[in-house]
Amino acid sequence: MENKELSAHEQALQQFVLYWGEMASAWGINKTMAQIHALLFALSDPVDTDAIMQTLEISRGNANMNLHSLISWGLVQKVNFQNDRKDYFTADKDVWEAAAKIIRERQKLEISPIRENLRDCLTILNDAAPNEKKEQEFKQRIEDFLELLELFEDFSHAILPYVTQKNVKSLRKFVNLAQKRNLLRLRPTDVLPLPKKNDRSNKS
Repeated sequence: MENKELSAHEQALQQFVLYWGEMASAWGINKTMAQIHALLFALSDPVDTDAIMQTLEISRGNANMNLHSLISWGLVQKVNFQNDRKDYFTADKDVWEAAAKIIRERQKLEISPIRENLRDCLTILNDAAPNEKKEQEFKQRIEDFLELLELFEDFSHAILPYVTQKNVKSLRKFVNLAQKRNLLRLRPTDVLPLPKKNDRSNKS
C-alpha cells in the first residue's frame, strides 16, 4: 500500500493490515491471506476483489486464491447485491468466533494429520521383528510425541467452548491457575504475569 498523506483512519487501517500480516505465521496462514482477512475485518462494508487488489497491491489470482481459502475456513463470506454482477466480500466482525475457527482449522489441517502419521509409524514399528533396543527407543520417542499432540488436541477441545462463548472470566481463571501451578515449580522470575485489565486500559 502506498504511503501518501492519509487520514487517521486510513493510517490505522494500514498499520492494522500490516501487523496482522506479520502475525500470519503464528496463525498458521500466509501473509496475504492474513492481510485480506484483516482488511475485510476492519472495513464495515463489503468490498469487491478490485478494491482488495488495489488496497493490498496484489494480483487478481493471488486475491482469488486467498479469498477462496478464507471462505473455506469460514472467516470470510461472499456477498451479492441486486443489479451488480460483482462479488463482494466481508469478514465476521466477531474476533472470538474468528479465533475459534482458526483454532479448529489449524487442528484439522496440521495437528490431526501429524497424529495419524505418527500412528502409522508406530504400526510399522509394532509389526517389525525382532524388537531391537534402537527400535524400542525410537518407538518411545514417537509415543511421547503422539501423547503431546493428543494433549494439545484435548486442550483445544476444552478451550474452544469458552472462546466461542467469549467467556473471558473462565479463560482468565484457567490461565491464572496454570500460572500458579507453574510458580510452585519455577522461580517467580521465570513466569511473566498477565497484565491486569486496569493496567492495559491505562496504557496508550
